[in-house]
Amino acid sequence: MTDAFGRAIRDHYHGRRSEPLLHHDGRETVEHPIESYYFTEFDPESDLHGWMTKWLQGPLVDLGAGTGRHALYFQNRFETVALEPSPALVETMRDRGVYDARKGDMFALRETFGRDRFRSALSNGTQLGLAGSMEGLSAFLGDLAYVTAPDATAVLDCYDPDHDATRDLLGYRHDPTPGLAHRVMYFEYDGERDPILQLRLFSPDRLREAAIGTGWSVAEVVRGKAGSEYHYRAALEKR
Repeated sequence: MTDAFGRAIRDHYHGRRSEPLLHHDGRETVEHPIESYYFTEFDPESDLHGWMTKWLQGPLVDLGAGTGRHALYFQNRFETVALEPSPALVETMRDRGVYDARKGDMFALRETFGRDRFRSALSNGTQLGLAGSMEGLSAFLGDLAYVTAPDATAVLDCYDPDHDATRDLLGYRHDPTPGLAHRVMYFEYDGERDPILQLRLFSPDRLREAAIGTGWSVAEVVRGKAGSEYHYRAALEKR
């Protein structure tokens, strides 16, 4: 299995990256920013991070943890398990000091953890779209409910397809259904290409709809700062 995305970020961390990490959709190509996305320090005094800490408690599972930016902060407050499918990124997290960094799939939670294992969950990075469909999103939320306690909370994020600016995202694909869209793209680094990612974009209302019957409800939604309002984060709590 290729890991161009993870290798590029790992190489950047170790100061040995000589090629850009490229983001492709057909002939459209942009360089993916690494430093600003993955290595800025978590600031609990900022409005967004302060809001996030309000909703999270331990034990915490950090889904798609990347370089461990969030795990490095939260592990000093309570038990934090950082789950990430990229072997290179798991290695990077461990090098950066994440205590419990594990290779794993956020869409296979029941196979990975026992019932009621965590009191909160974080998935930051819009990988929620890999659920692929409304049915897939509901299934993920049901599995997340299984591995979290009855009083659990979660913070998830996504791009809102009902916001006009979302159409400018690389790989955006329109869907006539309100509150839904697609995104298709892949990463390339140093001659290696990762598989094509096919993501589903869900509006906050669609997230609320998908949560019905899963044990979760959407308690609060916050938008990105000026210029990135199309990106939102949602806090969920058990009913």
